[in-house]
Amino acid sequence: MDFQKLNTDTSEQALTLGDRLNTVRARTASLCSPLQIEDFIIQACAEVSPPKWHLAHTSWFFETFILQPFMPGYRVFDEAYAHLFNSYYETAGTFFPRAQRGLLSRPTVAEIYRYRKHVDEALQGLLTNLQESFALEILSRIELGIEHEIQHQELLLMDIKFNFFINPLKPAYHEFAAPPSPVSDTSMNWRTNAGGIIEIGHDGASFSFDNERPRHQVLLKDYRLANRLVNNREYIDFINDKGYQRPELWLSDGWHTINTQHWQAPLYWLREGNDWQHFTLTGMHLLNLDEPVAHLSYYEADAYARWANKRLPTEAEWEHTVSNIPISGNFLESGLMHPQAACQSGLTQLYGDLWEWTQSAYSSYPGFHPLPGTLGEYNGKFMSAQMVLRGGCCVTSIEHIRASYRNFFRPADRWMFSGLRLAEDG
Repeated sequence: MDFQKLNTDTSEQALTLGDRLNTVRARTASLCSPLQIEDFIIQACAEVSPPKWHLAHTSWFFETFILQPFMPGYRVFDEAYAHLFNSYYETAGTFFPRAQRGLLSRPTVAEIYRYRKHVDEALQGLLTNLQESFALEILSRIELGIEHEIQHQELLLMDIKFNFFINPLKPAYHEFAAPPSPVSDTSMNWRTNAGGIIEIGHDGASFSFDNERPRHQVLLKDYRLANRLVNNREYIDFINDKGYQRPELWLSDGWHTINTQHWQAPLYWLREGNDWQHFTLTGMHLLNLDEPVAHLSYYEADAYARWANKRLPTEAEWEHTVSNIPISGNFLESGLMHPQAACQSGLTQLYGDLWEWTQSAYSSYPGFHPLPGTLGEYNGKFMSAQMVLRGGCCVTSIEHIRASYRNFFRPADRWMFSGLRLAEDG
């Protein structure tokens, strides 16, 4: 092995990764900048977390998995944080109940920002004096920590939106940014895709999560995919056709869910007379009928597809469709933080705008192996009772998404930016 070359390569990687680390960590703080101090502790339901918790947990991740095991003489900021800000890592120790995170008035927001500064300075010190014997493992874990924090930036915005929605004042998180004007032709059309033996999964050429690997073969039949996402106008037709009152359209668990939780429309929709309004990160607005319908559960997406005499695509169909399409679209970097109407009549909205529900259950790929040790709990332990979503959304960073990226949520979840695209057999 050429140790001199290894030294040069790892030093360059450390500099590049250090710059990206600083950018991502600063963006988390920037996303919190519109908040008032009272906003940092709100937890409107068990599924969401207070902004303060996201700020602390992402720092705990770096401290626990990188600084403590690899930085000689590292001083833990506060021993109590190991319990307070561990999310779900059973092998890392105990953790505070998720549903009670909003009860923690202390540590204060100021103390959490000091914690972040402490961790940031230590990480830069570690990268500056990288131990060659552990260099590759350290860089790999820092890259995972960066991607983990980007995931939490999206969760942060999802949670802020839900926390603000339960407030009767319906406060805005940020000012409205004028969207681009949609083209006049918003009709739905179909793209036929040839089946066969295809490959899906990450090719290993760059970063990926363990649940995207290994790349493997899948047999597909010919299929057809809608050129765009289902929009609000089309979903209102489903509502007006008593879609929420017709049990034949719903999976059994879905029918139970909508009746026990009294769903009659997507999350954040409110009827005002004959009009529908919806809550956004810029406050309440009249529903734009050309925008894609958002904040749907899997159950709602599946029921709509059945009502339309179509189905949801499989994740293999979705990935095969986008395999040669460049990644572009309405992502976090656009600053809109809201899905936009389709702006072309061709195949569009595959990336960005909304995560797209697939009919695929979240499970392991053939030959899947989780990461070793505690980090193996990152994804693999959730491969049960969840469904796969693809494509990213308007609060996903474009640098975080790729064709093989597998998001997953429980079928009743709908506070994330989720929508649907229709499919049918070819």
